[in-house]
Amino acid sequence: MQNKKKWVLDIAFLIVVIVATIYGVFHDQDLSQIKSYLTQADVRWWYVGAVIVLLYIVCESCIFYYAMKPLEKSLCAVHCLFYSFIGFFFTLITPFGIGGQPAQVVAMKKDNISIAVSVPVLIVVTITFKAVLIVYGLFVLLIRPAGLITLLQPVIGWCWLGLALNVLFVTFLFLMIFKPILIERPALALVRWYAGKKHPEKAAAWGEWVQDGICRYSSVAGYFKAHRNIIYSVFAITFVQRSLLFFVTYLAYRSFGLGAAGAPTVVTLQAMISVAVEMLPLPGGMGITESMFLKIFSPICAGGATLPVLIVSRGISYYAQLIISALFTAFAPLVIGRKRGLQHDRVL
Repeated sequence: MQNKKKWVLDIAFLIVVIVATIYGVFHDQDLSQIKSYLTQADVRWWYVGAVIVLLYIVCESCIFYYAMKPLEKSLCAVHCLFYSFIGFFFTLITPFGIGGQPAQVVAMKKDNISIAVSVPVLIVVTITFKAVLIVYGLFVLLIRPAGLITLLQPVIGWCWLGLALNVLFVTFLFLMIFKPILIERPALALVRWYAGKKHPEKAAAWGEWVQDGICRYSSVAGYFKAHRNIIYSVFAITFVQRSLLFFVTYLAYRSFGLGAAGAPTVVTLQAMISVAVEMLPLPGGMGITESMFLKIFSPICAGGATLPVLIVSRGISYYAQLIISALFTAFAPLVIGRKRGLQHDRVL
């Protein structure tokens, strides 16, 4: 019942944010001019963008399979694909994007993948996912390419804030994966406190269960620590994955016949928007993403093309991704957990 209530609240909040964003973007715009731009665009670029969004999601499933296969020999590649769709769907609809990984842990648990395995793998994936933004942010804000800095000047403060938040978050995750002892004591203390108040008779059993889980978690974390080449490979795949999604903005840009800026400039500008907004408490960074986009891209979009480019770029990279992920998430229960009676052949 509580899960259903949370679902309703998340979706209601998402709808409110979408409505507020649409109003904020369109309330003082010439809709006939926007329609004219959209009807004249070359939609073939949009189809390529939609394929890239699908490839973007599939990339994460490949990462799951690559990183988890040494730990779960009976891992199913098709199930990894559904884990990816589930994660992106819940990430896109929840504030801070915090719903994705917990939903993936639940899905993996239905396939008999231990939390002690799934959590470290998801931490590694999240570290590399955020590290890509840090690389983009450090390059732009420290190297300060003249053209990019000029375009980013209206939102440079948000970029610095986003970079700082991403660095802090990744640092915390690094400590969790490479110093698991730091989570053992708080976890045991929390379980014993809760058991002591609600179920005193289960305190000892629950404490042993937590210690056993943390021991296995430490083994998996130790595996990644000893095989850092896996993390480096995951980062390389993730860098390509995220850059592909940023490239969707360039496809939207080119679909209107615009060419004042090249692909590297447009991709990096879109990446900096993600650097600035991804850690903010809004689903998909809605509202502030659109506001930043209009400020940054206006100088390189001729006439009134900035808003049409935003509509297409955002429509493909966020809303198309949301719809695709929602459809696969809806079908996930027909696939996930079908083999839950089987015992996985675990390495650790």
